[in-house]
Amino acid sequence: MPAAPASPAPAGRALFVYYRVEPGQLVATVDAVRAMQQRLRDDHPGLRAELWRRPPAEGQPVTLMETYATRGGVDDALAAAIEAAALALPPGRLGERHVEVFEPAG
Repeated sequence: MPAAPASPAPAGRALFVYYRVEPGQLVATVDAVRAMQQRLRDDHPGLRAELWRRPPAEGQPVTLMETYATRGGVDDALAAAIEAAALALPPGRLGERHVEVFEPAG
């Protein structure tokens, strides 16, 4: 049976993915996420993928946020590709990746 077509994304729909890592895992995690995001950009022309972090407090876990957007919006197929790529990230996160979807307010 063929796969169901991806649902269209509202114009500008973006993904925000956040999680925490221990300070000792920060460099390895950042390097791995940046490499993953570059592969995703290579595979999906027009994808804007960025990595942000909350300003760290000494000795405390660091919150990272990945952002993903395209001019036409992130559809279900692209969201699934992002999640599949993230499965290969190294361990070291504290808890799960939290995915939030936002759309322009209008």
